Amino acid sequence: MTKTFQEVSPQQLAQTLQTDIEKGLSSAEAESRNQRLGRNELSREKPESLWAILLRQINSLIVWILATASVVSFLMGDTVEGFAVLAVIVINAATGFILEYNARESMEALRKLDTTPARVQRDGLIMEIHSENVTEGDILVLEAGDLVPADANIVQSNQLEVDESALTGESLPSAKRVEPSAADAPLGDQHNRLFKGTAVTSGNAKAIVTGIGQATELGKIATMVHQAKRTATPLEAKLDSLAKVLIWITIGLAMLFLVVGLLRGEQTKQLIETAVALAIAAIPEGMSVVATVALAYGMLRLAEKKVIVKRLSAVETLGGTNVIFTDKTGTLTQNKIEVQQLHFPAGDLLVTLRPGKNGREEMELAGEDLNLSSSKEFELLARVGALANNAQLNSGEPDSKQIGDPVEIALLRFAEGAGIDLHAFSSKYIRKAEQAFSSDTRIMGTLHESEGTYYVSVKGAVEEVCELCHWESDSKRQEDLAISELMAAQGLRTLAFAYRESGQIPAEDFTREEKLAYLGLIGFLDPPLTEVTPALQACSNAGIKVIMVTGDHPATSLNIARQVELVGPDEQLVLTGKDLQAFDFSSETDRDKILRCQVFARVNPAQKLDMIDFYQKRGDIVGMTGDGVNDAPALKKSDIGIAMGLRGTAVAAEAADMILKDDSFSSIVKAIGQGRVIFENIRKFIVFLLSCNMSEIFVVTFAGFLGVGNPLLPLQILFINIITDVFPALALGVGKENNKLMHSPPRDPKKPVLEMKDWRRIVYYALVITVCVLGVFWYGTSQLGLNQMEGNTVTFYTLSLAQLLHVFNLYSSKGSFFYNEITRNKFIWQAQGLCILILLSTYFIPLLKQVLSLHTLDIQSFILVLIGAILPLLLSQSARMISSYL
Repeated sequence: MTKTFQEVSPQQLAQTLQTDIEKGLSSAEAESRNQRLGRNELSREKPESLWAILLRQINSLIVWILATASVVSFLMGDTVEGFAVLAVIVINAATGFILEYNARESMEALRKLDTTPARVQRDGLIMEIHSENVTEGDILVLEAGDLVPADANIVQSNQLEVDESALTGESLPSAKRVEPSAADAPLGDQHNRLFKGTAVTSGNAKAIVTGIGQATELGKIATMVHQAKRTATPLEAKLDSLAKVLIWITIGLAMLFLVVGLLRGEQTKQLIETAVALAIAAIPEGMSVVATVALAYGMLRLAEKKVIVKRLSAVETLGGTNVIFTDKTGTLTQNKIEVQQLHFPAGDLLVTLRPGKNGREEMELAGEDLNLSSSKEFELLARVGALANNAQLNSGEPDSKQIGDPVEIALLRFAEGAGIDLHAFSSKYIRKAEQAFSSDTRIMGTLHESEGTYYVSVKGAVEEVCELCHWESDSKRQEDLAISELMAAQGLRTLAFAYRESGQIPAEDFTREEKLAYLGLIGFLDPPLTEVTPALQACSNAGIKVIMVTGDHPATSLNIARQVELVGPDEQLVLTGKDLQAFDFSSETDRDKILRCQVFARVNPAQKLDMIDFYQKRGDIVGMTGDGVNDAPALKKSDIGIAMGLRGTAVAAEAADMILKDDSFSSIVKAIGQGRVIFENIRKFIVFLLSCNMSEIFVVTFAGFLGVGNPLLPLQILFINIITDVFPALALGVGKENNKLMHSPPRDPKKPVLEMKDWRRIVYYALVITVCVLGVFWYGTSQLGLNQMEGNTVTFYTLSLAQLLHVFNLYSSKGSFFYNEITRNKFIWQAQGLCILILLSTYFIPLLKQVLSLHTLDIQSFILVLIGAILPLLLSQSARMISSYL
């Protein structure tokens, strides 16, 4: 077929698909097509094997260097040291494996949409089958409440409306008809098409199946979810880069040390032992564990704030986000239709409904003429809206599921807010007849009787209702038509209302028997969420650009963007999916227009992916919020996908990295703040770990070059890295929040975790500690007469205590030494106490003392250890104080 499905007639389509509109397929033909075309189900992404996950944990250069060090230790007879290094490898691999195994994603949520039954017409009979057995050419029989099992073209329709919000982002149900749509119509405007996974809200229809399984629009989205590969998060990428730097430092120092040692004629065994010590000293074995704990602690904090994190690194990623794409429906708006504006011939009123007493809603009105609220026209408008209505309102239960068309539910709420008791009202006005809405008449009329008086109530499209009414002049009618167009341009869905009263039973065509009295217009809108505006302002203060990307109408989208103050009140720029199709992303003009625009409407899932990719290629870290099936690919493609937990679909939740349990955009701002705090904490503990590790490298290297022996053994270095380094680093990683971080722009995503100023600090701290520790080693062995093993013991305790005290150097520049975020952190003091107890146990427990090759010290040696441990802190603080005065 050369034409698209939406532009062909039912007869042409039936001929092309070789099916009978009246009888459907034969059972034999349906079975044949099932065999040939496959089942009507979405393909399942094959999950990554457990072996592949495990292999990834150990397939890194750091692990291979540690493994090499372990093998060398075994070959040289250092069994305890070899097993200790292996234990570090196993612990790190097990931690990563468990986290990744729990985070594996599947397409099960999409498959759940396939398990519904379907009614089809086969062999001239209507039968119910599993939706998986629906095939191309089947005639679907659909009624209100049904899920559409496959993509199809409508061949018969009776007041059919379909909720497509999960697929297109439209707040309102889409009215469907048989007539073909334009060839280039987007999904939301293909009025003769039905799509798999959408829900019939009212009416009934027959439709020819045109696509099943992966060939459906839902299937195409599933394919995009498969193909939208996640790259490493910014934190993961930066830690990997940092690890590579450490590896090259390790290799360079080890090679230099070996070459110099060989040239000096030193023993090969001693040189290899020192190289192993260097390898262990250079690699901060606890860094990945500390990063995991810091992220997990942030995750727990966010859980208390109704934010569920599926991937730990996603917390930090959100902290670095500088662009957020947000859906409109259900994210910036309440995803429910409300009466927004009333237009009477005498004036306008703005309507706001708020929860009142006993579950009933109370109405607040605004306008130039509030006397209209007590006029007969106001009461008649509310009454007609409640009579020309087939919905049911569960009064007293505002959060319960309401039954009927969302617009009609909004009219009942408006009537209730206007003071009408709906229960007594339905008893007073007895319905006698109804003229249902159709695509031909575009009106709905009802006839009610009360105490011998007959009431005709009509609502519908403005042009059609105006044709049925009496007017003083044609200019008055044209004036109201112009007002309705203005309301539509503001993003409101507009209906006109009219009525007539009679003492006699009207004729069968009661809406056209006599001219009606025109009442006015009602504009409906999916209202914005009240907390969105301050949240958007907080994003602006934090230097984060927020962009609305929706499948809804351009005018509606721009109106909502203005109301929540995403854009200014005079903003006119809104781009549609059609505009993006015509854009050349290599053109500077088109690129500038995209960058200036903050509202994109009628955008399909593929275009959302293109937009995210466009910003990611610029170097931005992109967050994406959404709740519908149509958002799933973009949620997965983005650096950080955020799904709505209350109104969101299971598909969106599966594709996302984070889920908002309260659907509040303000929760995203809290998560961003927490992410920034976590990154700052990570940066601090990396500075701490690397300055400690570099001091170990310098101690071993300088001692080797100076020929004064080996002041530290490999197992002693490993013990310091795992115990006395890790616990203070953990305490730094769970530091308290810093609200000032949300009043500055996000960090440059192109910058590494550590900038040049951080590396200068690391080298300075390491040199100060190294000089003091080597000074202690030299003084103890040359002046106090300590032997090599006793010198190792003094060096071990001096370096351990110096590194413990070093944590107090890492407070921010605005703090004081005695009162800052470090001294206020209770975990720091707990870590200090725990590490001191562990160090005492290594001295007083014989087994630990033997394993670490430690010896008993006299009082002079202990005094020397204390002086050597405190001196680096004093020197660092003195230098800091001097630099603050310069």
